[in-house]
Amino acid sequence: MRPASGRWFLCSTALIALAPVVHAAEPVSFRNEVMAVLSRGGCNQGACHGNQNGKNGFKLSLRGEDPAFDLAVLTRDQFARRTDRLRPDDSLILLKSTAAVPHEGAKRFAVGSKEYSILRRWIAEGCRPDEAGAPVLQRLDLTPREQVLTAPADEVQIRVTATFTDGQSRDVTDLCVFDPSNLVVRVGRDGVVHRQALGETTILVRFLDRQAVVQLAFLPARPDFAWTDQPENNYIDHHIYAKLRTLRMLPSGLCTDAVFLRRAYLDTVGVPPKPEEARRFLDDVRSDKRNRLIDELLERPEFADFWALKWCDLLRVEEKALDRKGVRLFHDWIRQSIADGKPLNEFAREIIAGRGSTYDHPEANYYRALRDPFNRTEATSQVFLGVRLKCAKCHNHPFEHWTQADYHSLTAFFVRVDYRIVENNRRDKLDKHEFDGDQVVFESRTGESVHPRTNETLPPRFLGAETPPFAPDADRLQALADWVAAPDNAFFARAQSNRVWRELLGRGIVDPDDDFRASNPPVNGPLLDALTKDFAERHFDLRGLMRTIMQSRTYQLSAEPNDTNRDDETNFSHALVRPLQAEQLLDALGRATGAPRTFPDQRPGLLACQLAGVKVGRDKRTDDSERFLASFGKPERALSCDCERSDDATINQAFQLLTGPVLNHMLTEPNNCIGRLLAAGKSNEEIVEALYFAALCRSPSAKERGAALALLAPNRDRRRALEDVLWGLVNAKEFLLRQ
Repeated sequence: MRPASGRWFLCSTALIALAPVVHAAEPVSFRNEVMAVLSRGGCNQGACHGNQNGKNGFKLSLRGEDPAFDLAVLTRDQFARRTDRLRPDDSLILLKSTAAVPHEGAKRFAVGSKEYSILRRWIAEGCRPDEAGAPVLQRLDLTPREQVLTAPADEVQIRVTATFTDGQSRDVTDLCVFDPSNLVVRVGRDGVVHRQALGETTILVRFLDRQAVVQLAFLPARPDFAWTDQPENNYIDHHIYAKLRTLRMLPSGLCTDAVFLRRAYLDTVGVPPKPEEARRFLDDVRSDKRNRLIDELLERPEFADFWALKWCDLLRVEEKALDRKGVRLFHDWIRQSIADGKPLNEFAREIIAGRGSTYDHPEANYYRALRDPFNRTEATSQVFLGVRLKCAKCHNHPFEHWTQADYHSLTAFFVRVDYRIVENNRRDKLDKHEFDGDQVVFESRTGESVHPRTNETLPPRFLGAETPPFAPDADRLQALADWVAAPDNAFFARAQSNRVWRELLGRGIVDPDDDFRASNPPVNGPLLDALTKDFAERHFDLRGLMRTIMQSRTYQLSAEPNDTNRDDETNFSHALVRPLQAEQLLDALGRATGAPRTFPDQRPGLLACQLAGVKVGRDKRTDDSERFLASFGKPERALSCDCERSDDATINQAFQLLTGPVLNHMLTEPNNCIGRLLAAGKSNEEIVEALYFAALCRSPSAKERGAALALLAPNRDRRRALEDVLWGLVNAKEFLLRQ
């Protein structure tokens, strides 16, 4: 027996030695796998358990920004009822996600799926946290990053590779979240993009705490398409045409001289040309007359008026917070800065560093309108850096890499801003937001920003840039102002170039123009890079940037589309038609009728584009002109955003143009343009010609002339008939729209 037993022992030992080595599977990583499953299933979204208050007693950190918190919730909260280590299949997190028990969020994945397997294995392994020093995500790589597909191609596979700090890389496509920016595509859970419509789209790809984007364009076949070489006036046209050629799209032709004339006036000085100015330009036969007109308009005093209006909107120049004197002083300071050609970065530097008496140092009024550190942080980042940080106040930004720490570290520059109210003669003693009297803005010696979740004191830190250490008594506002204004600042030149482009072309290269983020990339990155570089090299000269843009053929294209660009609204292949702004419209009506409006408590002849501020609500309702401006979208200036100015059509606007008191007064004013033309003894033909030039900056066509003269029948009241003609002109789309 003993020899046989020994032989069996030796044989079995040999068999074991010859058997292949089987390695146990690596344990599931909570941070790198379980957290990805929770995001993939949508469990930690704001509409679900990532909500500030959670759902049905179960709260996760929004989009997985706090893995330690989520681990505790899953393994300890509610007596650990969500994870059953002894019977993993009975874990509530699995039963709910697979809809084995009723779940308000419906079924998130199937039993046996990869998501299910990861969660079940992690629970069966004891719900272990990751060991100290475990690898963390370092980089995401996407394939493709950009692609143009021509019909009949209607699908593309996105592949996502994650690289970790230990050097390992793996395909994580089936654990990513895919968020397309529009309905052009649908993205499957496997990363396959399915075309739903023709057009361009951006897909935000998220894995753990990293995000990246894929830009795709699905084009019609257009088998007969042929690119024709287009003349280029400057580098803008070169970049625009390169993108259009890729998209198999032709630009429209140049607009007419009459359209260009009105467009250039409205964009630079805010009002249409006078009839004599229009005639002089249209009669000019010089080949460079458009460039000459641009140069002339940029040097006119009305240029500073109109662009001061735009900056007053952004900087909240309104009477409730600043009072009437503060509004006037701040507006005049802004206007003078533009008139003097002050570089925009110096303009920003002086505003951000502004302190002292708001009457003696008008730039300090910027902080008078922003009464707490959070408003200052959000306004400064949005206006001067083109970054909307508000989301990061309460949680990490859902569509960008900015964190709560980034937000509150930037806030640290503003926490010491304080006020000494010299006097306050407000009319409503119960309204603590109304101020009437001088204030002194100063920076106190104490005050810190605290992380709301960790209670950690955060030192001042520039947004996404190296920041030197600050002494306890350092001038934080000046340091921030110097960084924003620095020629190599990564944000300022891009944001301001894009803002000016939007004002002139009707849409930002990044749109909205103050929302730069990875998930909202520029529609033409090379163009934005070139504009930014040019703007910085020109020492942030507003007029120089505008001159370059306006001299391009792109700016001068017609709004009339062709067969290839008819559906294009984003690539500047043709001019975008848009309504006149409220102030432009009121001033244009005054110029067309020869009866400009007057404003209470303002000097005679003041244009709406020259108004310094926005009146307090109850005062505004007492004046027809202010009501008109409000009806057509003049903002209250309660936000630091261009988006506050509305151009949506309303019934009230129709009333104002059809039977409103403002237009009715302008048309019936005895000494308006009709009255003066009649008094001068002009013929009907001469008056119709004059009215067309006053309203539309051109002569009437033969058909238009005939129709107008037909209204002036001998048996009609001549004055009333001419008023009808002019009423029709100012209600025409050609008048109401900037083409």
